[in-house]
Amino acid sequence: MPVAVVTGGSKGLGRALAAGLAERGWDLVLGARTDSVLEESAAAARRYGTRVAAVVGDVRDAAHRRELVAAAGRFGGLDLLVSNASALGAEPLVPLARLPLDGFRAALETNAVAALGLVQEALPLLRASGRGAVVAVSSDAAAEAYGTWGGYGASKAALDHLAAVLAVEEPDLRVWSVDPGDMATDLYAAAVPGDSEPRPEPGTVVPGFLALVERRPASGRYAAADLVAGR
Repeated sequence: MPVAVVTGGSKGLGRALAAGLAERGWDLVLGARTDSVLEESAAAARRYGTRVAAVVGDVRDAAHRRELVAAAGRFGGLDLLVSNASALGAEPLVPLARLPLDGFRAALETNAVAALGLVQEALPLLRASGRGAVVAVSSDAAAEAYGTWGGYGASKAALDHLAAVLAVEEPDLRVWSVDPGDMATDLYAAAVPGDSEPRPEPGTVVPGFLALVERRPASGRYAAADLVAGR
């Protein structure tokens, strides 16, 4: 069976994507910081009969990244790496004039630096797969100027550029940045707690991610909504 590592796998998009991959026969290594919530996600994925390892830790921690990749190795290899763990930098979001620099550093460390560190750790297994792929979960805030989203958007823009360069440097891999669009997640609620507008559930964009993995188009940046629509 193919093997995937999914960071931020305890809830939201990470949990929904884990279930979607498990349903299609993927073995999974899920990473997140909260043990009980991560185990709930792992248990939901195991119902499809696949092997699931739940690895508790912070993706900013090099030891945690090593354990994620080691767990994939124990399953036989690594075919897909999904960098989904994210940090906002401030909760709720604030204008750049009031963005705590420590919060901005935390967003960069989680969303870009740790994602690169995980890729570096995983590259030997991804190269050996023959079908290795990397998914960097991005945001429209990486490409558009939205008030209060500057720190988070900058960190995701950095992630996008890392993914683009990785695709050039590793032509035998597929490397995709994916903008999932607005979703009803804890992250969004923490970012804009006063927003009562209904948002799609994370599961609605999972078919787009799965289409990407199954069709394996050229490396690049994609919108999940376009992938769901088959565009």
